[in-house]
Amino acid sequence: MPAIEFHDLHRRFGRVRVLSGVSGGAGAGEVLLVTGANGSGKSTLLRCLAGLLAPDKGEVRMTVGGRVLEPAERRRAVGYLAPDLAFYEPLTTAENLAFFARLRGVDPGRGAALLDWVGLPHDRAAGALSSGMVQRLRWAWALLHWPDVLLLDEPLANLDPPGRKLVSQLLAEQLERGAAAVVANPAPIDLPGSVRRVELAG
Repeated sequence: MPAIEFHDLHRRFGRVRVLSGVSGGAGAGEVLLVTGANGSGKSTLLRCLAGLLAPDKGEVRMTVGGRVLEPAERRRAVGYLAPDLAFYEPLTTAENLAFFARLRGVDPGRGAALLDWVGLPHDRAAGALSSGMVQRLRWAWALLHWPDVLLLDEPLANLDPPGRKLVSQLLAEQLERGAAAVVANPAPIDLPGSVRRVELAG
């Protein structure tokens, strides 16, 4: 069963200390909610967990199928959603997902099914999407390869009430199939499943 654990993580950017001794984890079907003010290190923590940043100190363990993944494997294995995730604006939503599907080595047809799932038109250029529609497209991108571990940075950002309800259902379905999730958000939010919480100091 998938799981992600981290212990005593530290990270600095120059003289600025962003993470200092942060620990936590989530197992299959569980959510770890990471809260804290802007600048408290939530996004940095998720990047460390994804293998996009190396912590200065501490350990990250992601286990899938009983095997601990190396950082490069974590980058390929996680479903990552972040506010700065951008798409190719001249391409349609379907073309964007088909492109990324080929990069990930998954069936490009999966993108079409995910667009239906998140309620987006297939033929709309990414540059013509509203902020809420872009957030739905980020969700589709994160789920493209059916990941065992989801790292979700402000997953409800820019969504209206129907959009929030939709992504809550999406997350519930992923947890039910056994995925683990780490969710970063400035304040506590309602999430499905079994939720643990870590608060980062600003």
